[in-house]
Amino acid sequence: QRSTSHLFTEGITPRGDGEAGFSLMEAMVATTILAVALVSLADLLVYATRATMGSRDTTRAVILAEQKMEQLKALAWATDESGGQVSDVSTNVAGMTASANCAAAVTGAHVGLTPSPAGALASNTDGYVDYVDAHGCGLGGGAVPPAGSTFIRRWSIAASDVGPDTLILQVLVTRRGIRTSAPAGGASARMPDEARLVSLKTRRVP
Repeated sequence: QRSTSHLFTEGITPRGDGEAGFSLMEAMVATTILAVALVSLADLLVYATRATMGSRDTTRAVILAEQKMEQLKALAWATDESGGQVSDVSTNVAGMTASANCAAAVTGAHVGLTPSPAGALASNTDGYVDYVDAHGCGLGGGAVPPAGSTFIRRWSIAASDVGPDTLILQVLVTRRGIRTSAPAGGASARMPDEARLVSLKTRRVP
């Protein structure tokens, strides 16, 4: 019977407690499996991070769209006691008053509820667009986004088939850089990470 020292001399590792040691091939296979698992986990984390950021941007876009829709619906559009029409067609809807965290914004055309031109949701049309920074502060309107713009908020105003006293209001909010020009055919369907709201506004009677 060979001695333990003789086994080590011949390069044979003795077994302890009846268990064989890992071979070099087994170690390589285990390392490969671990590496593949780590790469897959990293890809999953990247995907989850992107999904979370996309969901956050979409939520912000929805909030901004709701704010603009409420602003449009609050503009005067009614019939007075004498039967005359009261229509706000002079408010700068892109203008913002100063607040504790945001400076005032005064740029933008004063058009109120004046019907918008075709393609107002697909391109920056003065009077029907404003810009918002990363902190949610309005930066005013105009055809060119000012420095610091994170979101572009566009809206359209049109008479409905019901009659001229009922307006169709649409608001589209997108992160800057997603929609850089009017799509072919003037389409304005919602794209990823955008928010789009549609509502009706009918003249109120006394």
